[in-house]
Amino acid sequence: MFAAVVGLLMAVPLTAHHTGSTLLSEGTVTMTGTVDSWLWSNPHCLLSINITGEDGEAVKWVLETQAPNSIYSAGYRSNSFKNGDEVTVTFQAAANGQPFGRLSSAVLPDGRQLGGRGGGGRGAAPQ
Repeated sequence: MFAAVVGLLMAVPLTAHHTGSTLLSEGTVTMTGTVDSWLWSNPHCLLSINITGEDGEAVKWVLETQAPNSIYSAGYRSNSFKNGDEVTVTFQAAANGQPFGRLSSAVLPDGRQLGGRGGGGRGAAPQ
């Protein structure tokens, strides 16, 4: 009994750390922009992309993925994105309207798609 209680208590912080239910909007959006940087690093990879809004102003969005070992099978590599590349990204945006989100998939300039297929969209952290 004691082990079951300890196991349940230990699972709560892990779920709280990895859930996006309160941080992210429910749906996804797809936008095209220019890569500013790609950080291939633990515990999460980060894609910074400049997206021009309806007002003509460019906004830097930061899109997060899981760790490299988790997104590798979805096609992501340390050199997947190059500064200046125009890419189309699909992501869950932050619920508070800030330019942050969880990357679901990306289409590279050569037409290759990363993430978003099979495996529940391995580009994104689980909810």
